[in-house]
Formats: sequence, C-alpha cells, structure tokens
Amino acid sequence: MDKIYGFTHYSFFTEMSELAAQHGSFDLSLGLPDFDIDERLKTFLKEAADLDTYHYEPLAGSPLLIESIIRFNAKRKNMISLTSNEITIVPCATFALYTALKSILNQNDEVIIIQPSYYTYGPSVVMNGGIPVYYDLENNFTINWDHFNNCISEKTKAIIINSPQNPTGKIWKQKDWNQLYDLIKNREIYVISEEIYDTYCYDEAEHYSALLHPELKNRTFSIFSFGKMFHTSGWKVSYMLTSKDLTTKFQFHQQYISYSANAPAQYAIAKYLEVFDPVINKNIMQRKRDIFNELIKETPLQVEQKAEGSVFQVVNFRNISKTMTDVEFSKWLTIDKKVACLPLSAFYNSRYDSDYIRFSFAKKDELIVQALEHLKKSL
Repeated sequence: MDKIYGFTHYSFFTEMSELAAQHGSFDLSLGLPDFDIDERLKTFLKEAADLDTYHYEPLAGSPLLIESIIRFNAKRKNMISLTSNEITIVPCATFALYTALKSILNQNDEVIIIQPSYYTYGPSVVMNGGIPVYYDLENNFTINWDHFNNCISEKTKAIIINSPQNPTGKIWKQKDWNQLYDLIKNREIYVISEEIYDTYCYDEAEHYSALLHPELKNRTFSIFSFGKMFHTSGWKVSYMLTSKDLTTKFQFHQQYISYSANAPAQYAIAKYLEVFDPVINKNIMQRKRDIFNELIKETPLQVEQKAEGSVFQVVNFRNISKTMTDVEFSKWLTIDKKVACLPLSAFYNSRYDSDYIRFSFAKKDELIVQALEHLKKSL
C-alpha cells in the first residue's frame, strides 16, 4: 500500500492554481468554471431545504432522480435505454471509479490506463490491489490498436476509458468501441468508461456511450457527473450506469464506503434535469472553445487539433521554447506571462516532459479574451 505515496501528480494541479493566485495571473489551469450556475438550480435547492431531505436517500439513490436519469438518457440522440436497477447515484466520479475497481479486482490484477489520463486513475487501481499498465497514445492522440493489444495480458482485468477525454478532448466513436471489443471479446475484461463530459461534444460529434455496444454493455461501468454537467462539483452528486448484476456488486461495496450522496442536491438535480437542455449547454461551451482557438492563433502557441469535446484545449508550445520542459514552460507562462496552464506531463505516470500544455476554456468569456489578449502582447 506504500505505493500510493509515489503518486504526486495532484501537486501540479494545486501548484499551478496557487501560482496563478500568488502572481495575479489569468487562471486557465483548472476545469473549474468561474461563472454562475443556472438560477433554477438554486431555486430547486432552496425548495429541497423546505422538504424532508435531511436524511439518507436509499443506497441506489433518490427514486425521483433515478427516474429523471432514465428519462434524460432516453432523450439522447444516441439513446441509452435504462431500468432503475442499472443506476446508482454516487458522491462523485472518482468514488465511482474506485468502487467499480473494488467490485472486480483481485490482488495483482492488471488494469490498462490510456495516457495522458486524469491523475486519479493509477492511485485508484493501486489502492484496490491492482497493477496499472500504461498505454501512451500516439503523437496525434490516437490509439495504435496493435500497440494497445500488446498491453493486454492474461492478468488484464479492466481497461479505463475517458471520453470525451481530459486532457486531449478526443471522443470515442462507435468504431473505437467496436475495435476494443474485437480485442477483448474472448477474455474476461471489464471496461470502466468515464463519460463525465458527455454533454460537451462539439461540431458534428455526438456522445457515444460504451453502454451502446451490445456486447460491451454487460461488462461496462459508465460514469457520469452532474458536477460537470451543471457546474456544481461541490454538490457531490454523480451517477453510474451498469448491468443489474454489476450494479449489485457495486452497491455491495458502496454501502460500506459512503452509502449515499447529498440528499438535498439529489432532489434539486432531479427537478432540474426535467428542464435541462443539453444543446444549450453544449453551445455555450463550444462558443468558449471557439473564442479560445480563434484568439490563440494570434500567438506563437499552436493548436494542432481542436478539442472534439470536454472543456480543455491542448496546445503545442515548442514555437516559443525548444529547451524548457513542459513543467518549466507552464511555470514560466504562469509567473512571467501571467496566464496559468498545466503541463501535459502531469497527465502521465512516468513521462516528465512533452511538447504540450493544457488550458481550460470553462471560464467567463471575458477571462478567456483577457488572457489571450495578454499572451498576444507578451509572447
């Protein structure tokens, strides 16, 4: 268990944001929105305070919210058909990832993690007695399926997918899920699919859940986040979808860890989900992405691939420096040039440099404009 202390990537996230605050920099480092939530959400939360929402909800979650989730997913363009015993309300996506792994892993089972990836994946595997096996995406952030296949062994028990992906903004399409299934169809390998940016798929792209693959559905845990959808991460309400059998296993462990999630927030989200329009949500964030990408063209920083989804944009900085590591460049940009970002190496377990930095565009339009105008003048 001492292996857990070897993971230090979280320090990048806290350090860059702290540097931004210390030096009065425009902070585009973290995916924390700086704009207000929908007033209707506040109204529903106030309404919850006047109702009997002070006690635990059932283990699976609020029945009201579960029914809202069923209806919401049935209205997707790529419809996800659900029953109530395939849904679990959880405190957050990280909890769902950890508990899904606990439901399936035995000691020294291997779990494939696609890098760059969010910093919680490796630690969650290790804390559950598993062994992380890292696969690095190609230079254009795509999967070489032959190389990926080399990561699969007799010990492989699970694969963690994130789509739309943080930090690259890539989206898994139906053909990707088909390709994955072809590699694992004759093996007992589970899929943990973190789909927390599902409402942020841009241009012509549509979210395509792992659950839509008929053969993968019974071996997949799909994780969604109301915190990301509604910019309410502090409310601590997310949800997980999986088969009835895997839901039973998941909830068996869940009852000993958190039992249930925030009850008043579950009520407010259930009510809001009935009036929520994901197209409006997507258009707002796509406009922010486009503002960012138009303005960054006026700087030496280079966007090689526009984000297909998520709230992040990866940018190549080598036109400015051939010698600095991405960590050194990120600190220089934050301290000297007053715009905070994250180094892409923060999303790798063992890579200490890259050609890329990551910005968040989940910010007020004026902050994005001010930050990029400042870079235009200073770089």
